Amino acid sequence: MKNYLNFENDIKNLESEIEKLKDPYNQSGLQEVDTKKIAQIQSEIDKKLKNVYSNLDHWQTTMVARHEDRPKSKFLIDSIFEDFIPLSGDRFYGEDKSVITGFARFKNQSVLVIGQEKGDDLDGRIERNFGMMRPEGYRKTIRLMKLADKFNIPIISFIDTPGAYPGVGAEERGQAEAIARSIECCMKLNVPTLAVIIGEGGSGGAIALASSSKVVMFENAIYSVISPEGCATILWRDPKKMLDAAKAMKLSAKDLLDLEIIDEIISEPLGGAHRDHNLMVENLKSSIEKNLDFFKSMTSEEIFKHRKNKFLKIGRGKGFVTNVDGLSSLKPIKSNTLQYLKSKIFLLISIGIGLIILTLAALFS
Repeated sequence: MKNYLNFENDIKNLESEIEKLKDPYNQSGLQEVDTKKIAQIQSEIDKKLKNVYSNLDHWQTTMVARHEDRPKSKFLIDSIFEDFIPLSGDRFYGEDKSVITGFARFKNQSVLVIGQEKGDDLDGRIERNFGMMRPEGYRKTIRLMKLADKFNIPIISFIDTPGAYPGVGAEERGQAEAIARSIECCMKLNVPTLAVIIGEGGSGGAIALASSSKVVMFENAIYSVISPEGCATILWRDPKKMLDAAKAMKLSAKDLLDLEIIDEIISEPLGGAHRDHNLMVENLKSSIEKNLDFFKSMTSEEIFKHRKNKFLKIGRGKGFVTNVDGLSSLKPIKSNTLQYLKSKIFLLISIGIGLIILTLAALFS
C-alpha cells in the first residue's frame, strides 16, 4: 500500500482510479481493460507530479525527506555493495542498532560502509531507535573509521537521522563527547570519505558522520542544524511556524549547494526517491564511483588538505577572504597585531583586578 503526503491527494485519487481500471474483475463484473484511458490518466499523473515536485516549498521538502517509503540505508547497502561484513560493538558499552557498519566491496574496491538506519516498519523503527544514534553508536563508528584509515580503505556514510538520541542514558554515557570525538576523527582521516544524505540529516547526529571529503545529497533530502519544529519552538515559541523556520534555515539541497556546504545533488525520479528505488540505486552508484575516482590520484596528505580546505571555505565566499586556496596554511600573527592584543588583554586584567579591590573594600568598610 502506497503512502501519500497531504499535498498529493489529487495524485492519490488518480492512481486509485488506475488501479481500478487495471482490475478486470471489478464491481461491474468482468470487462476489458481500457488501456487507452489508463495511458491518459498516467499522463495526467506525470504532469501533476512534475508540477508539484518542481514547486515544493521547504516544509514540503522536509515531509518528502521523511517519507516512510524512501530507500533506507540497509536497502542501499544490500543493493550497492558486495560481500558486506557487518561489524558490531564499541568495545566500551554495547551495540547500537541505529547504525549499520561493516566492510564491503564496491567495484572490486574495499570500502567501509556506515549507514544510519531508521527501520522499515514499527517494530524495526523501535529496534533501530528511529535512526537516533547513542554514544556507543558513534564510538563504534570511530573504532571502525580508525581501522579503515590504518589500512587505507575509503569510507562511505549514509546519513538519515532526525538527530542524536537525547535520552537521559545517552547523556549519562557522554553523548556530546562521543559526537565531538566522531567529528574530530572524521577530520583527521587520511583516506577519502564520502557522506550521502539520503533523507533527513539532522543536527549533530548527522554532522558527526558527515564531516567528509565530499558531501552529497539526494534531491529531496534535508540537512540542518535542528529540525524545523525545534527551530520554530525556540525562535517563535510556536512549533506551528515550522514552514517559516524551514525556509529561514535553508535546509534544502539546492540551498546548501548554493552555499557550498555540499558538493553534489543526486537527482531523484519524478515524484521522489520513494517512487523508484532501483533508479535511485543506479544514480547513487554513479555518484559514489565518480567521487571515489576523484581521490584515486591523491596522496594521503593531499586528501587531508582537501578536506581541511573544504570546511575552512564554508561561509567565506561572500567577500571576507580573497585567497581561499591558502586557508590551510596558517600564517603567524603580525607583531603589531600581537602587541595590540597584549595591550587589550592587560587592560581587561587591570579592570578586573580594580573591580575586585573595590568590591573587597566595600565589603570590609
